[in-house]
Amino acid sequence: MKKKPKVLALFDAIRPTKLDQDLSAEMKTEDWKTEANVLAALRALGCKSEHLAIFDDLDLLRQKLTSFAPDVIFNLADQFKNNRGFDQNIVSFLEMQGVPFTGCGATGLLLCKHKGISKKILSYHRIRVPDFVIIPRGKRIVRPKRLKFPIVVKPLKEEASLGIAQASFVESDEQFCERVAFIHDKYDGDVIAEEYIAGRELYVSLMGNLRLTVFPIRELIFREVPPDEPKMATYRAKWDEEYRKRWGLQNQFAKGLEPALVAHIEQICKRIYRLLTIDGYARIDLRLTPANEVYFIEANPNPILAEDEDFALSAGKAGLAYAELIERIIQHGMKTVRD
Repeated sequence: MKKKPKVLALFDAIRPTKLDQDLSAEMKTEDWKTEANVLAALRALGCKSEHLAIFDDLDLLRQKLTSFAPDVIFNLADQFKNNRGFDQNIVSFLEMQGVPFTGCGATGLLLCKHKGISKKILSYHRIRVPDFVIIPRGKRIVRPKRLKFPIVVKPLKEEASLGIAQASFVESDEQFCERVAFIHDKYDGDVIAEEYIAGRELYVSLMGNLRLTVFPIRELIFREVPPDEPKMATYRAKWDEEYRKRWGLQNQFAKGLEPALVAHIEQICKRIYRLLTIDGYARIDLRLTPANEVYFIEANPNPILAEDEDFALSAGKAGLAYAELIERIIQHGMKTVRD
């Protein structure tokens, strides 16, 4: 990056903010480690940068765009008014303003958020997905006979494994109906119920627009989970450290994958990335069966960018220091071509 761009780091907040909100206290907390890491990287890169956290007032963003006139927005805002369903609306606003931004565009965010649509698209293009059914809220709860047990029941559009627990794994019609009704009620939304795929839980990080870079594969290991128990990336498995310690859950680089299999996985993930119109950077979640069949589980555009999370660790394994990773993401944001 020859000339250092002016960068506006855009965050989301959980309560109303002001234009020049002091976020120093928040930056010291675990919840804001990604934001703190990115700001530190921008300083290390020598970029002129400012930041803005928004809750429910886009006029603050308009004012900041006028006063600071950034060359690019580093977009870390994935919710509006505490609603993650609005992440694509935020980037739609940025697209209408004509200002470059990092990460995925509105179309890719929308397609990936709807777990049913993304699976339908990929299945049409002969990428393996679990058999599934969508059960809208307010409709009669019935399991199609083609959908065989065991089944995983989860919210259709939630992220970060929200709504996924051990109780999501069902083996009878009674359990199926109970869990679907629970998700309908608790999350006030539709349900996707899909075939449970036994196998390894793989995470593949990619970056780029037209030309894609695939980083080394990560894996969630279930060390203390009994062999006959389901192994799932539940909410607690991802975010509850005590739970992770108790069950020996650990994210690490995948071992024992033959080079030909790695190349096959990389090609599948590149196809997924393009078919779902993702740009910027993303993480693809897969299941690898004992027969080395690769199943798509979900795509995560704009995954967490904290230094100690899977995406940055994978980039580091590929030789990209954290500040260099942030610089590359900015470059892709400034060069993207979106519909």
